[in-house]
Amino acid sequence: MTPTSPGAERAPVAADEGTLRALEFGAIVAQLAELTAFEPAREMALASSPSPDAAHVGLRQDQTDEAVRLLDEQAQATIGGARDIRGSLDRAARGGRLTPAELLEIAETLDATARFAERLKSWRGAHFTGIRGELDPCPDLAERIGRSVDNSGEILDSASSELATIRKRLRTSQDRVRERLNAMLRSTQLAGLIGEPIVTVRSGRYVIPIRAEAKGRVKGIVHDQSASGATLFIEPLSVVELNNAWTEASLAEAREEERILDELSSSVEARSSSLRDSLAALARADLWMARARLASAMDAVRPAPTEDAAELLSARHPLLGGSAVPIDLRLGDRFGYRALVVTGPNTGGKTVSLKTLGLLALMHQAGLRVPAADGARLPVFRRVMADIGDEQSIAQSLSTFSSHLRNVVRFVEAAGPATLVLLDEVGAGTDPTEGSALAMAVVTRLLEAGAMVAATTHYAELKSFATEHPSVTNAAVEFDVATLRPTYRLTIGLPGKSQAFAIAERLGLPADILADARARISADHASMEETLAEIARAQEAQQIALEAARAERTAAADERDRARTGVSRARREAGELLADTRRAADDMLARAEREVADVRRELMRQRNLGASRAPRGAEAFEDLAKKAKRVRSETVEAHRVVEAAETDEESRGPQPRVGLWARSRTLGSTGRIVEISGRTGRVTLETDGARLVIPADDVDVVHEPIIGPAPPDLEAEEIRRRAAARVSPTLDLHGERVEAALERLHAHLNDALLAGLDNVVIVHGMGTGALRRAVREVLAEHPQVRGVRGGRRDEGGDGATIAEL
Repeated sequence: MTPTSPGAERAPVAADEGTLRALEFGAIVAQLAELTAFEPAREMALASSPSPDAAHVGLRQDQTDEAVRLLDEQAQATIGGARDIRGSLDRAARGGRLTPAELLEIAETLDATARFAERLKSWRGAHFTGIRGELDPCPDLAERIGRSVDNSGEILDSASSELATIRKRLRTSQDRVRERLNAMLRSTQLAGLIGEPIVTVRSGRYVIPIRAEAKGRVKGIVHDQSASGATLFIEPLSVVELNNAWTEASLAEAREEERILDELSSSVEARSSSLRDSLAALARADLWMARARLASAMDAVRPAPTEDAAELLSARHPLLGGSAVPIDLRLGDRFGYRALVVTGPNTGGKTVSLKTLGLLALMHQAGLRVPAADGARLPVFRRVMADIGDEQSIAQSLSTFSSHLRNVVRFVEAAGPATLVLLDEVGAGTDPTEGSALAMAVVTRLLEAGAMVAATTHYAELKSFATEHPSVTNAAVEFDVATLRPTYRLTIGLPGKSQAFAIAERLGLPADILADARARISADHASMEETLAEIARAQEAQQIALEAARAERTAAADERDRARTGVSRARREAGELLADTRRAADDMLARAEREVADVRRELMRQRNLGASRAPRGAEAFEDLAKKAKRVRSETVEAHRVVEAAETDEESRGPQPRVGLWARSRTLGSTGRIVEISGRTGRVTLETDGARLVIPADDVDVVHEPIIGPAPPDLEAEEIRRRAAARVSPTLDLHGERVEAALERLHAHLNDALLAGLDNVVIVHGMGTGALRRAVREVLAEHPQVRGVRGGRRDEGGDGATIAEL
């Protein structure tokens, strides 16, 4: 079975029903199903499940990525109009007769298939190209149905020539019998006998209404009577033959319509296998596009693959909508811990943090993008196990503690490498001393098995355990005591406070009771809580300072961009002015040359006239002398303008740029320019392996020096060799802001050029595409980048860009 076949969506599941229910995965697939266009795709969406196979997860994510690109380029791409025709195909395959309505649905589906296949005609993505190859619009069958059935489901005269002939005969016989009966209704013979002067149909025969008391006066066949019995519906004997002709034509019409439906049904039966495959391909394409639409609605990104850590930046719980507070979650060996103990007050967001981590992991493995910022990374978990919420059962005599413990027992047995275990209020529901000891033992066993663990608790013993264990760290959810409301922010590295005394004080608990309570806790516990409060205040001040620094950096970057724009504009205007000056000088020279030629021709003509016209010639010579003087003056001026323009251009001299040699006027040192910072206005020279940073206005560009007896190419090779030893051919910009990433990119390109590298791989990830676009724009404009292309699959795909230097 190929990965893109219908069965490819069915795979082993990375979580059991209890975990899927606890993490509310069903609500996500319900949202996905709402974005599909027809029932087969909706069923596939509802059947979506997280896969434990990394290759299958990568395939699903690739399909979603391609659907995102398709909708970016063709926003109206849809399979709209397709119908669920599986039942009709099954009936036709069994030899059954399809109704006109069913045939109409098949025709609409074929029309939608043809439109979608045409939209994919120029598409180059592998997955949707595969879909296009499976689509069968059956144009001959669609044309046959369209010629036979109209939009209301009626069989058309054009369905067959025999049907057209029969219906013509039917209309003729119908008109004849109606005309005869209408004539009878208008006759004076039946005056007073008619109940109501209308022609109607009873028992498939045309009749007229006659009063019951006058039935003997009209010879004919009684087919019906009114509810009151006062009116009889009689077929007069004079129209029996006409009614017979109409009935025979009606029966012939019905037989021909049945023959046509049987013929069309046989045509559908002959193509049923191909139509079923085509329908499955449409459903898969619709599912992929639904994933892309869900990603757009959630502003979600594709996590980068990793094996040893989970990192979610600005992650949002997808079911909280706009009220979700972004949190950063990091867990795994890469960060020095594989277990996270989350503490803090009730309703502070501890459980939401666990659910966010677990749900986003399941979404990733179901082929969905996750609501987080660029730089998100997730492994493919073999198993995700969550014990969240209260599942106590009276019928099974299970307490809260027992129900949690049964889950923990299962988790311990199944835990291993590539498993994620989420435990809400681990060890709760029993004696605190025994519960905390049990919780520590369980977390230790899970870590020994190789699992990643995230657990919430109120136990102080677990906070100390997380501080002391090398593979465990604390995390805290914050709480605003002033407003008695949680902030829902998560801080990794510090244990949280329960805030019980602060909340009680704000709610009005008497001071003496609070004092008594504080006196009953240990001095060590009180000291630890105060220390935590001091650290929290210090972190808050640090965060404020960090945000202020970021704001200043953003303002400085804006100012730098404006300055760059001004410099570019000034250079452009200077170039235009120089070009205008050159054009003016060229015009002056051309005009001077033309007038000199005129003077020469006039002198020759005057010489040929001879002495007989000497007086007039003298006047002409005087005029020509004046003109020659003016021409010489303009010629000198033209040469002066050109020379001034060229001198001005040359006086500017070569401008500093990366790769050229330059000398510091102040220090007298000479080296190769390896970096120019527009932000600081400084130039970095590399000389004898050392780097010298000097102001840009202290730099003169010079010819490459020849130092000692070594030929210049050997010296350059030595410089490149030293540079290459410290320059990596790959630059990882994952998770960085665009501004900072571009600064690193410029610096790395300079180093790569100095090292003589032919190619540089820039890894920027998929995300929203903002960083990728910025990187490629910079590379496209860089004077020493020869070519830019996206990465191949083995180079990181669209998550990487290769610059050819």
